Amino acid sequence: MLLLGYDVGSSSVKASLIDAETGSSVATAFQPKKEMKIIARKAGWAEQEPEQWWRNLVSVTGEVMQMAEIDASEIKSIGISYQMHGLVMVDRNLEVIRPSIIWCDSRAVPYGDHAFSALGPERCLSNLLNSPGNFTAAKLSWVIMNEPEYFRKTYKIMLPGDYIAMKMTGEVNTTISGLSEGIMWNFKENNVADFLLDYFGISPDMIPEIVPTFSEQGRLSRSAAEELGLIRGIPVSYRAGDQPNNAFSLNVLNPGEIAATAGTSGVVYGVSDEVKFDPESRVNTFAHVNHSPELNRLGVLLCINGTGIQYAWLKQNLAKQELNYPALNDLAQDAPIGSDGMVMLPFGNGAERMLGNRDLGATIRNIHFNTHTDAHLARASQEGVVFAIHYGMEIMREIGIHPNIIRAGYTNMFQSPIFRDTLAGITGATIELYDTDGSVGAAKGAGIGSGIFRSFKEAFESLNRIMIVEPDQQKSQAYRDAFYAWKKVLENCIKEKS
Repeated sequence: MLLLGYDVGSSSVKASLIDAETGSSVATAFQPKKEMKIIARKAGWAEQEPEQWWRNLVSVTGEVMQMAEIDASEIKSIGISYQMHGLVMVDRNLEVIRPSIIWCDSRAVPYGDHAFSALGPERCLSNLLNSPGNFTAAKLSWVIMNEPEYFRKTYKIMLPGDYIAMKMTGEVNTTISGLSEGIMWNFKENNVADFLLDYFGISPDMIPEIVPTFSEQGRLSRSAAEELGLIRGIPVSYRAGDQPNNAFSLNVLNPGEIAATAGTSGVVYGVSDEVKFDPESRVNTFAHVNHSPELNRLGVLLCINGTGIQYAWLKQNLAKQELNYPALNDLAQDAPIGSDGMVMLPFGNGAERMLGNRDLGATIRNIHFNTHTDAHLARASQEGVVFAIHYGMEIMREIGIHPNIIRAGYTNMFQSPIFRDTLAGITGATIELYDTDGSVGAAKGAGIGSGIFRSFKEAFESLNRIMIVEPDQQKSQAYRDAFYAWKKVLENCIKEKS
């Protein structure tokens, strides 16, 4: 008996098959092998064609099935993880009207800011737990004002995962967790945030039917089954945004537990049972996967857009062509803590919520030609990401999130010794690394949603911890000095842009 999980990101679509009896991975694959195209018609814009996600999902399904060499009848449930905050608009024929405005697109910042001011910070924060900011509802407001011909055709609005589920089942629905990430859920009233929709001119009829995160949300249609090479009628029984799902995949479900990722973007995600929000909305609070009106489980999320993408840029454009990521990580170890004064700010992937929705751009400062080498560039890039995360975690501490242990998958930048040692050293937190990822988490979520797993405990009995990284106390002062030097450059850059 197998469970199939998908992780639909902005770079690729990953699929994993897991054995429901042992919890072990049977096969995993991703498509495309090069990153998916992002359309950037103007600076700060980022769009993708939803059909591109579906084509790659079809392709990766065929690949993972071929790798596993199993009969499709063995798959009993499907789960979906997806890139958060995106906007997908469909007409009455359920056809996409325009490309999706995705998570790192910055154009809606002034629309969210204006709503925050007009509706009142107290009302927004006490009901939405966030500013409307640059999230899905504000993105739709941009469309209303700038592309009214597309808005007039709109029947339903969806998040990326809602679109993928619709393609699979023909059903149009969403979740409370999903609506909260789009800033369309009223936590005080426990219903759709009608006051915000009304302000933006969005009809509540455009919001899909709400289904539980863990539940049968539809069954694979005949046409989708034929495209995917699967069996008609398999239930889709789990759906969550990538960061709540990443936390779920690490069994981070209870107050005080912390998860982190460092892929294209970098995220620290802490679970709370109290209604907590940042008055400046620099970190954001959403409904976690196990949140309900009866049981508060809220995810406080710090997101930095430009983390792994900065390191990828460095490899593609500055590193020697023969260097892969492990070799680049080895090179970084040839430079000392603090990179001999070289500082990199990893903010080149759109407006950063942590910085008040400023788009600073990436920065390299304090280069000395007689001192610095490619090793310093490699180390400063990784340190810049870690210090940005630590800077955001200081904001999280202001609202009561105090991490002592950080759980993460052994993937992306967490495979670098420099990255994980620096993160442990500057935060003082122990880092636990696990053999899991978003697609595995989605598969386990499907097992819970379909009743194959009877509890969260049963689903995570097989979770394998592969490494513990303790803070090096002897180096803590060196890490702090390097961070303060980095922070000074950041503060000067903010002044320059103001």
